[in-house]
Amino acid sequence: MNARTPALTSGEVDYIDRVDLKTMNLLTRGNPNVAIAEVSGFAHYIAPMITTAAPFNDNNVRMALKYAVDREQIVKKVLYGHGSAGNDSPIAPGVPFYADPTPNHGYDPEKAKFYLKQAGLSSLKVDLSAADAAFAGAVDAAQIMRETAAAAGIDINVVREPNDGYWDAVWMKKPWCLGYWSGRPTADLMFTTAYADGAAWNETFWKNAQFNELLVAARSELDEKKRAGLIDGYFKASDDPKKTANELLKLDFGNANNRSVRREIIRTSVEGKKPGEQLQALKDLAQTDWKINGNGENIDVQVDTDILAVATELGFTRDQLGTINEGVK
Repeated sequence: MNARTPALTSGEVDYIDRVDLKTMNLLTRGNPNVAIAEVSGFAHYIAPMITTAAPFNDNNVRMALKYAVDREQIVKKVLYGHGSAGNDSPIAPGVPFYADPTPNHGYDPEKAKFYLKQAGLSSLKVDLSAADAAFAGAVDAAQIMRETAAAAGIDINVVREPNDGYWDAVWMKKPWCLGYWSGRPTADLMFTTAYADGAAWNETFWKNAQFNELLVAARSELDEKKRAGLIDGYFKASDDPKKTANELLKLDFGNANNRSVRREIIRTSVEGKKPGEQLQALKDLAQTDWKINGNGENIDVQVDTDILAVATELGFTRDQLGTINEGVK
């Protein structure tokens, strides 16, 4: 159980995100003051392959692995149904210009065998590095990947990596591993951060000249229809646009990532209070969010932004907002 759950049940905080899926159903049991808001966010779990390392430098191998993994089983057994199978797109359905790539890379061992044959292989053995530092349940997900890929003649050797130092020693170092992205609110930001040639976090080291040209062109295009066409072109820049077996899952469990939902939760937490009490409550909320979610690592900037937005709606002045900012490190 993570620290957020007892903080919520004890009344220390008014809302939490990234709920422990194993115990989520217990939150409302006998507690009428707790409600679960389950919305689709930007987050997604990934299995990035370094496309410059064998055998992942062969697109046929990557395609085989896409079809060899039963993503629905991972949704069912790792996310307990609180998610949806991804289709190798890092862009959430709620993001402007979202386009679902075609075809759908659902579980199909026969297609996986076909692509292995295209790669000149009748079978394949690969290592997959995993640790729960990547995401909760990552090791279990890796085992499901191993089990389902066997039907396609693919032997996935799950390498259990230490949680400590995973992001320094494994991510972007080992040829195939599991990972996590909190996502981004625009297609351009997501692609620029993780897929553009030369991006610091291009974890697959994938390069495609046409993709990069379209990315830059769409960024400066003011006509929305033309821009939509350019962004759609991201996925048509080649026969397999990302050339990775990357995104496994889009998460839509109760993480309140939807901005309108988050702000409504914040509003509810200060309803009925006097102005001075509201200001203090918002400041406390910012400080608590840092304490529970930040821990000196990745601060959830979206929460901070939403707290400030609600404060503005309530009519607090710029000087007063500064006192809230003090709680947002």
